[in-house]
Amino acid sequence: MKWGLGAAITWAFDTVILSIALMSTTFFATEQAIALASFTSTFLHDGTSAVLMWIYNGFRRKLRKTWQLFRTKAGKLVVVAAVIGAPLGMTGYVVAINNIGAAYATAITAFFPAYGALLAHFFLKEEMRAYNWVGLVVCLVAVAVLGFNPDETVPGNWALGVAGALVCVVGWGTEAVIIAYALRFGDADDECCLQIRQTTSALVYAIILMPLLGGWGCTIDAFLSPAMPIIALAALLGTVSYLCYYKAIDTIGAAKAMALNISYSGWAIPIGFLLLGTIPTPTGIVCALVIIVGAIVAATDVRELFGRSKTEVLEVAGEADGKGVKETAVVSE
Repeated sequence: MKWGLGAAITWAFDTVILSIALMSTTFFATEQAIALASFTSTFLHDGTSAVLMWIYNGFRRKLRKTWQLFRTKAGKLVVVAAVIGAPLGMTGYVVAINNIGAAYATAITAFFPAYGALLAHFFLKEEMRAYNWVGLVVCLVAVAVLGFNPDETVPGNWALGVAGALVCVVGWGTEAVIIAYALRFGDADDECCLQIRQTTSALVYAIILMPLLGGWGCTIDAFLSPAMPIIALAALLGTVSYLCYYKAIDTIGAAKAMALNISYSGWAIPIGFLLLGTIPTPTGIVCALVIIVGAIVAATDVRELFGRSKTEVLEVAGEADGKGVKETAVVSE
């Protein structure tokens, strides 16, 4: 549980701190800087995270294991997922942060597990019960209410911010389904997967998007600006969040880990208030809570989420062939 909460809280901090970095004059210096702010900051964020993962896995002696995973079918699917979830999803996320603020960006993007569950139902043939569909519809209604009730206090364009958040939902939800499919092909190490993901994102930006957008000049300016240490701090927190999330999945299962992780949208509200003094409208707060609850209901098995597991070890003395034998029975309920 502590790993899942740690993932949610650190991601909320990542979001709010990244929004602080986006307020830097560096991203408003020219019209091009304004237009490319989301791409530039995402590139620097994921690039820093990739470097941190290389260092982390280097100390963990996992670089060779990462290379071996990269050469497998599972590794190549992780690359595909990374292209969709990182450049597409994360850029949409930053566009949302830049335009509607951290609180609303996290509220809408909390819908992504529900969207991922819908994709998994159609493409991975995973079962969706009646209450899952209800949760999905509730999420859609809450997102629609937010979309049609703009908050005039947001820093940018409301429609563009909501669109960016929905692009993020599609990117992250699709990524999750591809990763789930990839893991069917072998025992892929989570930390190695994260290194491949962040490295892929950084390379796609460096080799394709930045040259295509003519954004290397803005990227260098941002890298040399006072905003870079803030972006690096956000990237550090984001990397820690991913590591905690994967650890939570490993220890308490995907359903509980995802339910805890979705709470990042709730944590972003008090953190945003403490660091930025921003408070969403009452409608925004209600919709954020509805999206969190709806996403949990849509994406998880409620029985597994709230069920308790109890294991009892019973030692039973018996006789076999005239010799004393101790048998152990494991009973789960």
